[in-house]
Amino acid sequence: MKISAIAAVTVAIAISVVPVRSATSAAAEALQWGPCPTDVANLPPDAECGTIEVPLNYHEPGTTITVAVSRLRATDPALRRGVLLMNPGGPGDPGLDWPGRLITRGLPASVRASYDLIGFDPRGIGRSTPVTCELPPELQTSNLPPYARDAVDVARQAAVAEQIAKLCATSDTAALLPYINTVSTAKDMEQIRLALGEERISFLGQSYGTYLAAVYATLFPDRTDRFVLNSVSGTGGFDVTAARRFAIGFEDRFPDFAAWAARRNATYRLGATPAQVTAKYFELAERLDRSPILGLDGAQFRTGTRTALYSDEQFSLLAFTWMIANQVTRSAAAQPNIEHLLAGQLHVACNDSDWPESVLDYQLSVAISRITHPMYGPAAANIWPCAFWREDPVDPPVRISDQGLSNMLLVQNMRDPGTPLVGALEMRRALGDRARMIVVDQGGHGAYLNGNTCADNAVARFLVDGQRPPQDTSCAKEPAE
Repeated sequence: MKISAIAAVTVAIAISVVPVRSATSAAAEALQWGPCPTDVANLPPDAECGTIEVPLNYHEPGTTITVAVSRLRATDPALRRGVLLMNPGGPGDPGLDWPGRLITRGLPASVRASYDLIGFDPRGIGRSTPVTCELPPELQTSNLPPYARDAVDVARQAAVAEQIAKLCATSDTAALLPYINTVSTAKDMEQIRLALGEERISFLGQSYGTYLAAVYATLFPDRTDRFVLNSVSGTGGFDVTAARRFAIGFEDRFPDFAAWAARRNATYRLGATPAQVTAKYFELAERLDRSPILGLDGAQFRTGTRTALYSDEQFSLLAFTWMIANQVTRSAAAQPNIEHLLAGQLHVACNDSDWPESVLDYQLSVAISRITHPMYGPAAANIWPCAFWREDPVDPPVRISDQGLSNMLLVQNMRDPGTPLVGALEMRRALGDRARMIVVDQGGHGAYLNGNTCADNAVARFLVDGQRPPQDTSCAKEPAE
């Protein structure tokens, strides 16, 4: 999840609506490729795009929806191994432009030579048939609940969450609502494989995309080639456990920023030691709880800090924001319209599993987290619209299986704020001998293509040559430039 309440670390996402279509056949047809939409950022000029029709409800095929797919052909046909599907996570993030984004981040030429890079917008998202909750502007901030100071705050957020759940259930796309889930998206991936005419697919998934990878590998174990899971979720995907683990991820990761800021105290004046920077976090959050600064309150401050911890590159912006807030002169800028992103994420999260429905459950969790994880726990434990979701899951949760080909590589940062190590270890145990795992001594969300040569080379060797560590291993922290 990458949505911030501090506008400086948010991005606008352009969404277009594709109508729902009806069909009698669920069979995948060959993709017809053409030019990609000109307003899809990050895709190179030689990228191709197309769509496939997939069943809205795989239990009762009939009505279909559209899934948008992109392709960058392998740069060396003589070395081409197959196709590499990709998912950037979220849930709810568009993936049509993900091949281009990975190239920008440094995807090795050897990987580009070996695979057709396949991006796609998951069902309900982006240029695939989208869903909406028709959220008004004041609710288009973040799906992350605010930091709850007490039971009254939880009750107040429960009223908001119930309103959002009702809007989702009564929107113009309410008929699609039950079927936007991970199991159906994994089955859409199988339809993409068939449409591409491939015996097997390789996959590179990040964050929530690692859960999608594991679900596909469980449902279609014989159709997997080489699967890379980067920043690994727990076995429940984006469920209430994953949401509450954000508190662990925050506290795993925050010391990296505290040490960074302490070394630059002459510039930012946030504290000369990590302990002083940590104390400054609590001081600013509590001050903004009492007296928001031109719209920036304590909840937004905490959520924005969490989001900035995803990448070392955002540390300077985060420190600057703290510095200005400390001087009591900065306002919170308006958020971009991210309604479709928020709606798509809620549909997947709430449809994949049953969340606790009792407000008291969340109030108790918040009270406990204020003691066990005071930095961010009372936000991570606060109530989501999933507590009031009007549809039960149409597909039972998938129990991740260790049965199948041994062809999966997990790469995980030690200090990941979004998918903390505890969840990655849970997934590793569930996959058993199907997987090997590399733990990287660094922070941030995303271990691959994030500045660690050891991890990057290990992934490339696996994708290109099939060389995987014989046992779980680690990569040491590399010195900062």
